[in-house]
Amino acid sequence: MNPPPGPAPESSSSWKRNLAFTTLVLAAAGTVIGSLWTPAPPPAPKQHSSDEYERAPFSQAVARIDNEFADRWKERGLRPVDSADDLTILRRLTLGLAGAVPSLEEIQAIDKIPSEERVQWWLSYLFENRRTSDYLAERLARATVGVEDGPFLVYRRRRMVDWLADEIDANRPYDQLVRNLVNSEGVWTTQPEVNFITATMTKDPETGKSRPDVVRLAARTTRAFLGVRIDCVQCHDDMFGDHWKQEHFHQLAAFYAQSDVGLTGVREQKKRTYQYRFLDETNNVTVPAIAPFQPELMPATGDLRERLAAWITHPENRSFARTAVNRVWALLFNRPLIEPVDDIPLHGPFPPGMEPLADEFIRSGFDLRHLIRLIAATRTFQLDSKSSDPSRPTTETDEYHWAVFPLSRLRPDQVAGSILQASNLRTIDANAHIFHRVVRFFNERDFIKRYGDFGEDEFGEHAGTIPQRLLLMNGKMVQERTGDNMVLNASTRIGALAPDDSTAVRTAYHCVLTRDPTPKEARHFEELLGNTKGKNRNRAMADLFWTLMNSTEFSWNH
Repeated sequence: MNPPPGPAPESSSSWKRNLAFTTLVLAAAGTVIGSLWTPAPPPAPKQHSSDEYERAPFSQAVARIDNEFADRWKERGLRPVDSADDLTILRRLTLGLAGAVPSLEEIQAIDKIPSEERVQWWLSYLFENRRTSDYLAERLARATVGVEDGPFLVYRRRRMVDWLADEIDANRPYDQLVRNLVNSEGVWTTQPEVNFITATMTKDPETGKSRPDVVRLAARTTRAFLGVRIDCVQCHDDMFGDHWKQEHFHQLAAFYAQSDVGLTGVREQKKRTYQYRFLDETNNVTVPAIAPFQPELMPATGDLRERLAAWITHPENRSFARTAVNRVWALLFNRPLIEPVDDIPLHGPFPPGMEPLADEFIRSGFDLRHLIRLIAATRTFQLDSKSSDPSRPTTETDEYHWAVFPLSRLRPDQVAGSILQASNLRTIDANAHIFHRVVRFFNERDFIKRYGDFGEDEFGEHAGTIPQRLLLMNGKMVQERTGDNMVLNASTRIGALAPDDSTAVRTAYHCVLTRDPTPKEARHFEELLGNTKGKNRNRAMADLFWTLMNSTEFSWNH
């Protein structure tokens, strides 16, 4: 009896198709896994010249700055520490200009660049990355309009920050940017720069109408753009030896007296005058608009704010250049060259570096990127934060005179940004998936609210608090970003995909601390991983990330 007919034997062509399909599926799976482990390199900067920053006049300008600091160290009998390693410098730049530690894929990209080119190459990369202009715009907004939302009907802080970011992204000359803030007219939604004026809207006690507050505008102007605190004399003459008089402040405020806000936005009411009753006077007097110093730089004609903007940004008004230098220095070091950041002596004395940097900023046409490149290229910026000689530890005197990179606590935004970036293998920027950007926005906002926002005074001394430490140890964001989540968290992905324990530990250190582990650290954590698998490995990697994020090193600029 013949057996029942079975299925027809598979044809040769069908067998080959199945094999090809299986091979394709396996290859695709391998590609997905590989992409999870090895992030794609970020795009290289489109405009970068490796030798441009080695030739004169750039190298001569850097040498002049370095020589001033070297002379000061010699005069004080100080010996500067050695230079920091490349990854430490990379971390400083990314924290200062983007508000977070560099991503794993960025670290892998910079590793392929020759060491002598890395600083300027990295700056070119950051300047072409939108997150840099977004971050710097927020810093500048805090100096010019503060952190409050203000009167919503006539003020859009978010629109102004976006406008600032666009200007910085286009590398608009800084003097032009400031002139637009001081002198623009129009509606706060379509002309976002006028929000500098409308942020100060207040009700006039005499008329009951809302008008820009000329006193607040004058105070913002002197501190943000001129680095002088003459708002301290708005009520009485200075009593501490300076030459400022009450009239100086109100004569400056008078330049804003004609600013008004109506249906067509910010406009000038040219017939309006500024009235003020000075101390010990019984009646208001008309206060003329006069520059508080160097009046010869003031144009003789034009609208009041137009003349004021031209005077503020005049190349010979060195207070303007010095103020920008001091603020950019503070961004990169987390500490200004002159403290406080907005209180610079009008006539000196000035610390090493201030005058040559101001000269270069003016010579470059007030190019912010050029100023940042100069500071980053200096020996001072590239010094280590500790001594390599155990017998000669660094002192407060070394830090005060910049013979060592000063240790400083990260600002709340930098802590939040670093937690979110360290827990993600890919760079969280404008090119990241919308999901990652949305998650970052809400997580960062909630974390800063709980951690505490420094507000406008970002560069003052801020001691750490117990609630801040507890938030890092037990807070929701750190717990979620170090937990078992293959889709979001670097810790789980590294644990699952790293070829061995040594690579897992080294990669974790790159993500969180931007450095290699020491041999002792590597041995310790490799033993804890101990070839664990599954849930146990995920927990061990989560513990490793949590430990690194709660280290003192993570929360400090160094």
